[in-house]
Amino acid sequence: MKKIFLFTLLLAMVFPFSVLAENYPYRSDVLWVTVPDHANWVYKTGEKATVEIQFYKYGIPQDGVTVNYELGGDMMPADSKGSVVLKDGKATIKIGTMKQPGFRDCRMTATVNGKTYKHHVKVGFSPEKIQPYTKMPADFKEFWDNNKAELAKCPLKYTKKLAEEYCTDKVDCYLVKLQVNSRGQAIYGYLFYPKNAKKGSCPVVLCPPGAGIKTIKEPLRHKYYAEQGCIRFEIEIHGLNPEMTAEEFKEISNAFNGRENGYLNNSLENRDNYYMKRVYLACVRSIDLLTSLPEWDGKNVAVQGGSQGGALALITTGLDSRVTACVANHPALSDMAGYMAGRAGGYPHFFRVPGMDTPDKLKTMAYYDVVNFARQIKVPTYITWGYNDDVCPPTTSYAVYNVLDCPKEALITPINEHWTSGDTEYGQLAWILRHLNK
Repeated sequence: MKKIFLFTLLLAMVFPFSVLAENYPYRSDVLWVTVPDHANWVYKTGEKATVEIQFYKYGIPQDGVTVNYELGGDMMPADSKGSVVLKDGKATIKIGTMKQPGFRDCRMTATVNGKTYKHHVKVGFSPEKIQPYTKMPADFKEFWDNNKAELAKCPLKYTKKLAEEYCTDKVDCYLVKLQVNSRGQAIYGYLFYPKNAKKGSCPVVLCPPGAGIKTIKEPLRHKYYAEQGCIRFEIEIHGLNPEMTAEEFKEISNAFNGRENGYLNNSLENRDNYYMKRVYLACVRSIDLLTSLPEWDGKNVAVQGGSQGGALALITTGLDSRVTACVANHPALSDMAGYMAGRAGGYPHFFRVPGMDTPDKLKTMAYYDVVNFARQIKVPTYITWGYNDDVCPPTTSYAVYNVLDCPKEALITPINEHWTSGDTEYGQLAWILRHLNK
């Protein structure tokens, strides 16, 4: 029964109906199924974990196939290796245990007819006890209060024009260019209103973007926010007009977003000059804009995002007392220096690049790490993450969630890698609507 339930759950969570009509996984000849012997994939430290693996090709259990595996901590090198032979498409792997709270990863490969297929499964050991490596700088609040005070001296300036291509019978959309500092730097965003929104009637929702230098993709993807009565501001963070072509965005990204020179590395050795300072303050300035709108209801300000956007949602909530609710998916920029403790650190995984663990850079990270903003949050917060995520690993999501001292809820979806389903994303709007101040 447990196996049937897990398989059904995978189908329901991963793929929209149009894809389900084709196949699961999408257009793949093979299917891996992993069934830990604890249904929630969670163990206490010291308990031993076992996982049953199943491997199918064309829906047929693969008998006699050798599965090679390696075991290690979350995002850590393997500490042991082995192999099992499938019988009727199944085998069992002993994952072992952990003495300290964290995650253990079983990474598998199987070769059939000369082609190698990969999969992995992570299980947690007392993850509710994970604490961040990152410490709070003594002047953290002073540093950010001073920067917000400087921002407040800059008058709110923006332009707004109708984006007819994204208007519907229920939604009006505007392209906004918002100045974010006294140097004239700006960001762009699409501002969605309910059609014929009345003065003082709408909660506002800020949506910061995921990582990268890229255009705002599918602006109408979350139109249901405006359809349900919210004003939603979906932004980019680099000052690049989303009306540029995809080719132009790609050229800029290739030029300025390499591993060795990416914006997340830019001036990391200096907290005052670090690239992300402008980004964090741009999110505050976006709240300035949203709360200046006549249609704002005067009470409700939510922030919602995933990955880098999830990080910025939590950061903005920690920075700005006007925010009344926060929703984040698998937040990046979380316990980034965690690798110093011999375990997974958060995206962008600075320590994969030589020379990133200098004292100056480690010091700056602490002023920009999500866990220190999470420590400031007092309003309702909702976070979702998966265990199999190798971009924003579960160790770091727990490090954030466990330090929250506020009304909080978590949706944990163990099988998920770095994605959320459409149903999960719509559920976040439902959560926001349930937490509106009346």
